[in-house]
Amino acid sequence: MRKKLLNLLIGLSIFTSNATAQSEDSSSLKLWYSSPANSSIKDDISTYKDDAEWLKALPLGNGALGVMVFGDVNKERIQLSEETMWSGSPDDNDNPDAFNSLAEIRSLLFQGKYKEATELTNKTQICIGSGSGKGQGYKVPFGSFQTLGDLWLDFNKNEPYTNYHRELDLNDAMVRVSYTQGGVKFKREIFTSAPDQVMVANFTADKKGKVSFSCGMDRPERFTTFSEGDQLVLTGALSNGKGGDGLQYMARLKAVAKNGTVVSKDGKLTISNADEVTLYLSASTDYKLEYPIYKGRDYKTITKSNIEKASEKAYSILLNEHIADYQNYFKRVAFDITNGEKDLIPTDERLMAFKDSRKSDKHLAELMFQYGRYLIISSSRPGTMPANLQGIWSNKIKTAWNGDYHTNINLQMNYWPVESTNLPEMHLPLFDLIESLVEPGSKTAKTHYHADGWVVHPITNVWGYTSPGEAASWGMHTGAGAWICQHIGEHYAFTGDKDFLKRMYPTLKSSVEFSLSWLVTDPKTGLLVSGPAASPENSFITPDGNKSQISMGPTHDQQVIWSLFDDFLKASKELGIANEFVTNVANAQKQLLGYKIGEDGRLMEWASPFEEADAGHRHMSHLFALHPGSQINVLETPELAEAAKKSLNFRLSNGGGHTGWSAAWLISLYARLLDAEKALENVDRVFLKSTNPNLFGSHPPFQMDANFGFTAGVSEMLLQSYKGIIQLLPALPEEWSKGNVNGLVARGGFEINMNWSNGSLKGASITSGHGNSCVLQTKVELEVKNVKTEVSKVTVNNQVYFRTSFNTEIGDTYEILVK
Repeated sequence: MRKKLLNLLIGLSIFTSNATAQSEDSSSLKLWYSSPANSSIKDDISTYKDDAEWLKALPLGNGALGVMVFGDVNKERIQLSEETMWSGSPDDNDNPDAFNSLAEIRSLLFQGKYKEATELTNKTQICIGSGSGKGQGYKVPFGSFQTLGDLWLDFNKNEPYTNYHRELDLNDAMVRVSYTQGGVKFKREIFTSAPDQVMVANFTADKKGKVSFSCGMDRPERFTTFSEGDQLVLTGALSNGKGGDGLQYMARLKAVAKNGTVVSKDGKLTISNADEVTLYLSASTDYKLEYPIYKGRDYKTITKSNIEKASEKAYSILLNEHIADYQNYFKRVAFDITNGEKDLIPTDERLMAFKDSRKSDKHLAELMFQYGRYLIISSSRPGTMPANLQGIWSNKIKTAWNGDYHTNINLQMNYWPVESTNLPEMHLPLFDLIESLVEPGSKTAKTHYHADGWVVHPITNVWGYTSPGEAASWGMHTGAGAWICQHIGEHYAFTGDKDFLKRMYPTLKSSVEFSLSWLVTDPKTGLLVSGPAASPENSFITPDGNKSQISMGPTHDQQVIWSLFDDFLKASKELGIANEFVTNVANAQKQLLGYKIGEDGRLMEWASPFEEADAGHRHMSHLFALHPGSQINVLETPELAEAAKKSLNFRLSNGGGHTGWSAAWLISLYARLLDAEKALENVDRVFLKSTNPNLFGSHPPFQMDANFGFTAGVSEMLLQSYKGIIQLLPALPEEWSKGNVNGLVARGGFEINMNWSNGSLKGASITSGHGNSCVLQTKVELEVKNVKTEVSKVTVNNQVYFRTSFNTEIGDTYEILVK
């Protein structure tokens, strides 16, 4: 495809994408430390208590295998995770008696009898059985994501050491450890290879014959370790939650030494007097994402084959293949607001210095942005399970909230950054999971509600759990399916992949079918409302002074159902489908109750003007339409946007945003409101309250969604694209007045490079992936060199913006002049 030679000029400066990429100092994209994490301190078995040393360890992952490297000198700990390492088993938690009370609950709610309706809902609109085990499902069928175990490397030394350095390099996804001990300089390099499906750890010394250590593997329960030929094997079966064995697992370890000896005996690998040693570790389970059995993977053969094939390759070949595979994804985006400034302060010290000074740290923002991209590459690859509440890393048997998939924001937030930061392939595991929920979710919809289509409530697991939770106050979130299906529309909007849309259309349609079945007519307004429903995890005060969670037509439900219908109608149009069902959906969308602005100017969270029981609640679910949706926006609905802003400010003034994921969401919400300084405040809030020494996010306890939400938020500050308009630098704070970014992606398939100075755009290039028409909105007037454009002025938030429109061709790159 021919390329248009269209350099984007502003003033006399000439900008090219190559110049931008080179300005980012890749050496600064490291988490680095001058001391190890202490491997001798035991983990706390408590579910909701973090382990401080584990949160100093550095994460690696290839989508299936996750490891945490402590970097300790005399006894190294490499904690192991595997994507499907779940206790529990498939279980029927659908409640056949739920439907019998549904009409009465709705009648009570329409009459304003919230206390009676809430009591009846809590008795009847819940699962049968143990549900999630109240968030501790490790002993019940729901199960829990668990640690695979630990690899221990004992160097049999207690000598002091100097010149210690430990780092995670985001550019090549490697952990490196170096130190001097006994006059010898030792080095370790560890990575998890996606091409070869193994962890590789290389150990060297600057003197011959100095590499000696023994290896063992264990886990807190349900395991055996033994030697098999030249390998060490860790294997066992987890509890199925019903008194028997469930998922079966295996990890294998092999050592290859240059000179020296390797002995596999009595459940240990012992390496003596080697010049260099390379360890290979492979892990798998018998899990398959196939309803209703979820079994059938030949885990024993997989682990054996992977380790044998990998160990036949030279270390340099494994390393080069790993780097090429990883950088194919990671190198797509570069972001620099420090002008390549060297990073001379250890990451943990830098974070503490920020917390002490509360002064914005631009390098931390750069690092955290790219760290989120690194973590999603590491925890969500095509063909793997999607990233859960902890990504792919857990050191516990009783993981917090079961390490499950929370579908009332957390799972969705994990995938907010993937499209805009040029990682669409990492989105694919989520769609595999969504498709797997259709069959069990259809059974739940039919059993609970006598409804068509499929439903999922606020939690799911690897066993196809789609029932409500064990308490209706949080578990009665039927809008989860509509919310999660938003990602189908998003992936298509960015990629234009029509084969994908055809594949997912039946899933999308079935979710629509449930919503149509679930909606009823409000007797007062004649409009369609959903319910009984909760606004996720929040409560309100009823007119008679009682506390309730259940109502008809809460704002969040109205928003996600509208979005679901909208995505379905767009998909139908794209696929050329026009029939009676599509018409019915369009009519139903017009009949939705919608949402209102209260007398105090805030966007109402419920259909009636209730007072919040917790004015600073962490969930801000009624702002879905602002972000990640876009039905409320400053371009088309300024009054609703202002009401959303008042709601947001009110929530924060009462202590909101106090969890990691909630604070991260605030970045995107304020960015959508074009409030750059407020967005930056919440960038800082994440660092101040919700970031651990290894930059893992915190709820608390540790939870991965804050990392992904942070990256999505920074992307929204730099680039927004909705309603067919691409906004360049829409929420750029004064602190980031100079910088550049390469490789961000806008809806419509446009890849964008930008640089700026003094807070103003100085250059940009746009590559069209789909040949769509392009509309840019900026604070400066633009024109495209050698291309006919239309320029108009608009006023947004009392500020004048310029819109530049032009047609594009697939694969062409366009660069722009500023008038």
